[in-house]
Amino acid sequence: MASAEFRPLDEKSLIEYIKATPSLSSKIGNKFDDLTIKEVGDGNLNFVYIVIGSSGSFVIKQAIPYVRSVGESLPMTKERAYFETLALTEHGQLCPDHVPEVYHFDPKMYLIGMRYLEPPHIILRKGLIAGVEYPLLAEHMSEYMARTLFRTSLLYRTTSEHKRAVAEFCGNVELCRLTERVVFSDPYKVSELNRWTSPYLDHDAEAVREDNILKLEVAELKSKAQALIHGDLHTGSVMVTPNSTQVIDPEFAFYGPMGYDIGAFLGNLILAFFAQDGHADEGNDRKAYKEWILRTIEETWTLFQKKFTALWHQHKDGPGEAYLPEIYNKPELQQLIQEKYVKDLFHDSLGFGAAKMIRRIVGVAHVEDFESIKDASKRAACERQALELAKTLLKERRKFQAISGVISAIRKLQS
Repeated sequence: MASAEFRPLDEKSLIEYIKATPSLSSKIGNKFDDLTIKEVGDGNLNFVYIVIGSSGSFVIKQAIPYVRSVGESLPMTKERAYFETLALTEHGQLCPDHVPEVYHFDPKMYLIGMRYLEPPHIILRKGLIAGVEYPLLAEHMSEYMARTLFRTSLLYRTTSEHKRAVAEFCGNVELCRLTERVVFSDPYKVSELNRWTSPYLDHDAEAVREDNILKLEVAELKSKAQALIHGDLHTGSVMVTPNSTQVIDPEFAFYGPMGYDIGAFLGNLILAFFAQDGHADEGNDRKAYKEWILRTIEETWTLFQKKFTALWHQHKDGPGEAYLPEIYNKPELQQLIQEKYVKDLFHDSLGFGAAKMIRRIVGVAHVEDFESIKDASKRAACERQALELAKTLLKERRKFQAISGVISAIRKLQS
C-alpha cells in the first residue's frame, strides 16, 4: 500500500496510489473509470487534490520538503503533515461537527486523505470579501474553540496526560519557529521579507519598528503551553456555508496559549471589518455588513466565554489538575480563579490578535481582504486604521474589561 520512500504525487501517480490504498479506494466505491482529480493548492506550501467519483469523494493533501511557492531554495519540513493529522484527529474527536474527518495518513509519503468539503463551502475570507453573512459563524467557532481548548488543557486533563501531549507536539518545532519569526520578530525590525503598501505606509512601518512599548508587549506574549491550539486559525483556515463551519489546515498545531487561536480568529475578523471600506461601491456601502462583522466579533467572544466556563463547571470534579479541589475547595475561591483565568485569557487574545494584525500589514504574509483592494491609497487608508487599532490593543489590552470596549475602540477609529 504505502510507498517505501517519499515522492511528490501528480494526478496520474495519485490514481495508482489510491488504487493501492483500501482506506481511500473504498471511499469512491473502488470505481476509477469516472474519477476526476483537480489540484487546488493555493501554491504556497502543499499539493492539495480534490478527488471526485460517482460513488464518493475526498481530498488528498501532500506536504513537500520546501515552500512550494519559492522552490527548493526554501526548505520546509514534511513532518508538518504528521502534526496536522494529529491535530485534525484530536480536534475532530472533540468537535466532530466542525472538523473534517481524516480517512488516511501515510507517514512515508506525508500524505493525508480527508473529507471533501463540497460546494457551496468556500473559504471564509473570500465570503467576507464578498460581503456574505454567515448567521451561525459565531455559534460554530465559539463551540470549536471552547471544546478544543478546554479539553486539551490542564483544566480537563491530568498533568501526565498533558505533559505527554505537549511532548509529542514539541516535534513541530520548525513551524513554531516560523510562527515566532513572522509574528513576533520580523515586523519589529528591518527584514528583507517584510513588505507593506509603500510609500503610503512607510512611516507607519518605521513607527512599528521604533515603538519600544510595542516591542516589550509583543515579547511578553511568546510562551504558554496551555492547550492544543490550531496555530494558524485565520479566516483562510475556515470553510463555510450559511449552515456549516469547518476548520481546516492545522499544520502549525502545537501546545501553546489558548489566546493565540482566539486572537487569530478575532483579529482576522477585525481586519475584514477595516477592509470593507475598500470593497464598498455605489451599489453597496457595506455599512450593514460592517455591523454584522462587529456583532460576530462580539458574539464569538461572548459565546466562547459562556461555553468555556460551562465546560469548566461541568468538569470541576473531573481529572483536571490545574486547580486541585483539595486546595481550591471553596465556591468563592473557585469563582475568583475562573474570573481571573477568563480575564487573563481575554487580554491574551487581544494581544495575540493584535500581533497577528500587525504582521499582516507590515510583515511578510498579507491578507486578501486588503490585497484585493486595487487602489493602493485606499488600501493603505484601510490598513492604517487596522494598524492603529492593533497597536492600541497590544499596548493597552489590560485596560479592556469586556469585548464591548474593543467594539467601541473600533467604532471610534471609524468616526
